[in-house]
Amino acid sequence: MSFSIPPKGHSPFDDTLAPFFSAEGLPFATILTAADIEQAFADEQVAFGQTAHSLWTPALTLWTFLSQVLSGIKSCRAAVCRAFVAVALSRPVHDWDTGNYCRARAKLPTGVLQRLTLQLGHGLEQQASATWRWHGRSVLLVDGFTTTLPDTPANQKRYPQPKTQKPGLGCPLLRVLVLLSLATAAVQGLAIGPYQGKASGEPSLLRTLLEQIAPGTIVLADRFFCSYFMVALLQARGLEAVVRQHRSWTRSLRYGARLGVDDQRAVWPRPAKPDWMDEATYASIPETLEVRVIRKQVTQRGYRVQNLAVVTTLLDAQEYSSAAITDLYHKRWHIELDIRAIKATLHMDELRCLSPGMVEKEIWTHFLGYNLIRKAAAQAAWLRDVSPREISFAASQQGVLALWSRLTEATLPERVTLAVRFLRALGQEQVGQRPGRCEPRAVKRRPKKQKLLTKPRAQARADLLAGLGVDQER
Repeated sequence: MSFSIPPKGHSPFDDTLAPFFSAEGLPFATILTAADIEQAFADEQVAFGQTAHSLWTPALTLWTFLSQVLSGIKSCRAAVCRAFVAVALSRPVHDWDTGNYCRARAKLPTGVLQRLTLQLGHGLEQQASATWRWHGRSVLLVDGFTTTLPDTPANQKRYPQPKTQKPGLGCPLLRVLVLLSLATAAVQGLAIGPYQGKASGEPSLLRTLLEQIAPGTIVLADRFFCSYFMVALLQARGLEAVVRQHRSWTRSLRYGARLGVDDQRAVWPRPAKPDWMDEATYASIPETLEVRVIRKQVTQRGYRVQNLAVVTTLLDAQEYSSAAITDLYHKRWHIELDIRAIKATLHMDELRCLSPGMVEKEIWTHFLGYNLIRKAAAQAAWLRDVSPREISFAASQQGVLALWSRLTEATLPERVTLAVRFLRALGQEQVGQRPGRCEPRAVKRRPKKQKLLTKPRAQARADLLAGLGVDQER
């Protein structure tokens, strides 16, 4: 093990990346290397655990944090136990104190975690096979989700609970907006904000990420993002938009030349200045936008949408047919599946850290682990000559966790051998193609019925000690 005293020519972060098939000679292994991580920590002047008796070095701390967020058991105790097993043969460990680990984890800069996550996501996108792209172009899926936090005063102050909940009975609620690659499913951008309040909506969070998107990228989103100013800001950055038409903008469009059946150009006049936009920005927005509106009748039984209208800035009907664009919009559903993987498979629906600063580290570490698993899926897809989206995310995660300790302890040749064998096997774990699938939005198993708190927990506990029932008043 090299977490504490790496041999000559060996980075202390080599073992951190070992469970993610990053050995030289494997596909995409050069995207995020141990040297890249070491440089990121050096740039932020992160140096702790440098003495001979120190256990929690930056390399071991990051390795443990990643194992914690990717595992189904997310307690700090379980994470420290995994670290104990990893180093027990190379050095004596006298206790399993979680406090030292938590203090070391707090020293990992959020900026470093963010840098590594995006470097990995962008690297995967740049090296993606042309066959994985849509018409050879990069497409970003945009959507958001919410997650709850532990009910602490600090979390409540930064990310307040919904106003519909009584004080003491709700949990802080945080909104996350993600940019995900259609080709690789890797995260390309991330914005965090409170659930409600000024500039807390998904369009507002997306505006903070526009400068991070490479020109020429196609942004694919649902109708919540279909606004004149969003499309104009995308075009100003050299980006293309494919969004479902919002019903409130139907009458404002002035239709022009027909490009085909249910395919027509339209001129979109600029609305009045919104409250969030300053005068200078409003003046820089063009007075009209030329867009393309494509309509499609959905005849598949079981679909909620029967009349689909897609607005796009891809005006060349010869290069991008109406059928190709409506098919592209249909692929937007991939982000719903990706978010399900993030919230359900990685258990990000409930975070665990008690302060806003640590919550941000926890979120970025989750997405760093998510991108590392997506890289493993892309490696398996490359070896099998299929799309990364055909590889099961859950199977990729389970395989990484199954090989975690073995790959960490193995020598470099053993790591390559294990990785190749596993990735070839993982390539067979392909997601079933089920076009036209229809399922009711309901579950069969009844959840266990439990009483809900109607008063703050401290008050309910005091009432029980006083001989009163939970629902009784003093």
